[in-house]
Amino acid sequence: MAAVTVYGPPLSTAVARVLACLFEKEVSFQLAAVDMAKGQHKSPDFLKLQGLVWQAGGISAEITAPPDRHRVSCVRLISAEISDESRAISRYICDKYADQGYKALFGNSILERARIDQWLEAESQNFNPPSSVLVFQLAFAPRMGLKQDPEAIKENVGKLAKVVDVYERRLEESRFLAGDEFSLADLTHLPNGQFLANAAESAHLFTTGTNVARWWGEISSRPSWKKVIEAQLAPVPS
Repeated sequence: MAAVTVYGPPLSTAVARVLACLFEKEVSFQLAAVDMAKGQHKSPDFLKLQGLVWQAGGISAEITAPPDRHRVSCVRLISAEISDESRAISRYICDKYADQGYKALFGNSILERARIDQWLEAESQNFNPPSSVLVFQLAFAPRMGLKQDPEAIKENVGKLAKVVDVYERRLEESRFLAGDEFSLADLTHLPNGQFLANAAESAHLFTTGTNVARWWGEISSRPSWKKVIEAQLAPVPS
């Protein structure tokens, strides 16, 4: 039986972030379809799933205490529209399953975790806002039949370029953002970055700088992320 159920489409950047973390930690899970276009994530039956729930947005997580202490708790991950809570859930997964999978994902010491948290905050506050606008404009607006906003695209490419310049300097000092080991600090960039690295208007952000290009090539080729992409490309169950 899977320890975790993830509700939502893999194309959701929040869901993709959590899936990548689960794959890295080798946690068994099942993916449950939720038709957000029809508002299923707000239905009474769906809301009944919630126990102890994080409600800051993005993904909510229900933690159901097991009746038997020797059993693994069930963590249900519930997709919403904003991606903030996927980071908190990823931290939880790293703590809950610390002894399995890739053990360095959230650091092996207090100092390493502090560095990872620092870059997670940097991604959330600096990389995510402009990149989320670009993901919507470049990837989702066309799929939804919505008109793209050229000014918004231009403005946010400029904002993101400044963030990437900071990354370029940082990655001259270390292999990855938080040090010489791949971590959540790097993983959290994959969902938005994947869309932007494949969009003509923003691809140059991931290839111009030598260090960023090397970093992006390495993190985006991890087996865990390839599995997420496979899930994104899989036919949607009817």
